[in-house]
Amino acid sequence: MRVAETTIGGARFRWGSRVYVMGIVNVTPDSFSGDGVLDAEAAVRQARRMIDDGADLIDVGGESTRPGHEPVSAAEELRRVLPVLRRLRAVATVPVSIDTWKLEVAEAAAEEGAAILNDVWGLQRSAGLAALAARRGLGLVLMHNQTGTSYASDLMEEVRASLRRSLAVAIAAGVPPERVVLDPGIGFGKTAAHGVEVLRRFAELTELGQPLLVGVSRKSFLQRMFGQQLEDRLPGTIASVTAAVLRGADIVRVHDVADVVRAVRVAEALRQE
Repeated sequence: MRVAETTIGGARFRWGSRVYVMGIVNVTPDSFSGDGVLDAEAAVRQARRMIDDGADLIDVGGESTRPGHEPVSAAEELRRVLPVLRRLRAVATVPVSIDTWKLEVAEAAAEEGAAILNDVWGLQRSAGLAALAARRGLGLVLMHNQTGTSYASDLMEEVRASLRRSLAVAIAAGVPPERVVLDPGIGFGKTAAHGVEVLRRFAELTELGQPLLVGVSRKSFLQRMFGQQLEDRLPGTIASVTAAVLRGADIVRVHDVADVVRAVRVAEALRQE
């Protein structure tokens, strides 16, 4: 049985009954998707356009996670995201998520109104994020990640086991399970072929009993597996999102909100009994 519903950042999330769209705002100069912006006002305009296009959440990140990216300090990450979060606090009509694994960044973001912590390391590098979420009543997105792309046994068994460990850390810290969203981490610690396998077997993740997020938007596996260049990846993104929704995804994290929202509504209707 999957958890049912919760309120995060003033918005009600009814898991299993509706699919939510998370718009991506990259406040970086080196975003793999080519949409990164360093100007706070431009980032806020981008976020507001996504909300107008139907985004249910906005995810703000100040450090690229593309393969081969240059890590940035917490101070630099804060310099990038705090002006955006401050401006969004006054104008955003949906919950805002901060995409970070650094506790210092998460704490400051929460002070500026971030309602969700999106941790690409699933509490493996900053277990303190769970205590922060519990203390502040925040949501958590916990992603599967690892160094390298080797798996000793079955890919999905290992992904599920890792996500269970992340979930256990969150619950032990006092985060209600209905506020913990799990993400299999397509493109993180996985080959392009692994990404396709995760999508094919996405329904197996529903065994975890938690709301599920998928991030496939404009990712390089679409090129490596299907030959789609960055400027041509919207059809592949929509196809991948549709596959994930039909297999149980609750949140889709995307760049092209307007196009994806329309596809999600169709896929959502098709999966209803």
